[in-house]
Amino acid sequence: MRKTSIGAVFAAAALTLSACGGAGESDGGGQQAADSAVGVTKDTVVIGTHQPLTGPAAPGYSKISVGARAVYQAINDGGGINGRKIDYKVEDDGYNPTKTVEVVKKLVLQDKVFAIVGGLGTPTHSKVVDYLNSEGVPDLLVSSGALAWDNPQKDPMTFGYQVDYTREGKIQGKYVKENLAGKKVGYFTQNDDVGRDTQAGLDQFVKDQTVVRQGYDSANTDVTPQLSALKGAGAEVVVCACIPAFTALAILAAAKIGYHPQFVVSSIGADPATLSGLLQDFAKRGGASVSSGQLLAGLIGTGYLPDVAQTSDPWVAYFKGIHDKYIAKEPFTNTVLFGMVQAYTFGQALKAAGPDPTRQKVVDAMSSGALKGPGLTPFGFSKESHSGYTGAYVFKINPDTTTTVIQPPAVTDRGTGAITPYTGERATPEQVNLVRK
Repeated sequence: MRKTSIGAVFAAAALTLSACGGAGESDGGGQQAADSAVGVTKDTVVIGTHQPLTGPAAPGYSKISVGARAVYQAINDGGGINGRKIDYKVEDDGYNPTKTVEVVKKLVLQDKVFAIVGGLGTPTHSKVVDYLNSEGVPDLLVSSGALAWDNPQKDPMTFGYQVDYTREGKIQGKYVKENLAGKKVGYFTQNDDVGRDTQAGLDQFVKDQTVVRQGYDSANTDVTPQLSALKGAGAEVVVCACIPAFTALAILAAAKIGYHPQFVVSSIGADPATLSGLLQDFAKRGGASVSSGQLLAGLIGTGYLPDVAQTSDPWVAYFKGIHDKYIAKEPFTNTVLFGMVQAYTFGQALKAAGPDPTRQKVVDAMSSGALKGPGLTPFGFSKESHSGYTGAYVFKINPDTTTTVIQPPAVTDRGTGAITPYTGERATPEQVNLVRK
């Protein structure tokens, strides 16, 4: 890394990550009954999502809907679900909560979607969850690990998707306590439920080792002050609960100040391929050159889906086939896989809702506990829980940016319960048999 020019990286990143401006809110309509078949015709089901196609979360996350759309195309080309094709509408909210409210109301009131699937972001989706539930719109597989999505009594239409931040924080904390015992720990987390929920899990194991806590606001790309504070406090381990752009910015800021902690990164920002691209892009825009492999080597992350580099995994091979047919020009990253698995999971729920789907039937299908698939830990879905994946494994990034699993999958609860190894078998693509080829 050229230290003489790395400072310009952050100015360039600020331009790259500049968020969309706010937009006005439209008035909500009347409440829809949960058994409404809004968005369903004899040959289509209309669904929608809000995604950060621009703004601070776009680097990395903008490709989630690309992966999802590929799966929906594969489903449609195979005859659809119970004879209906899926019409997938993607709205850009720029990771701006005000804009999220606007585009979600458009999807509900104008586009009359059957469901919102995979709405992305903790600060963004939190502004629409009450609205979607009051309107009786299924709010499925939220792309955020906040505990807020697991509240079936208050928000019966809302379901999580990824492992929640507290479960993940517990698994990370236990790993650090057992494998990095005695080392000083610092937290670098997003200033919202991402950070709060993560720290609730971490503190169960490494509170006594923790010497400093730093947060970031996604609107401010200069994280050098926070990394300097972590360095100044002597943190030898930095747990980063960060979206991909801010994982990359943290790594670059640490390199800039000669700080070399052991990074432990949550699944939301630990995809090696995505991070490699961001590191190179941010550095290039700032007039610097970096080695992604050198910067990422040794980074510890957590995950719950198989890594795309594990080509022998039957689900990776299955989704790679869809990728190569529909989006071959896109890099096949774990971020793309995230969207593909999400779409596939919704497809299962829609199929289980039967030939005459209603909103309530798809909610019942989500709550059935019958959804299977690629995850290395199981979903927590039931009538009592709307939690997504219930655990994670731990991996380390190698110098060539491949990964090695260093702790196998484990599951836990969102409270103070034990963390236990998970050895259950996954269904195969052939057993689920969602897409006819």
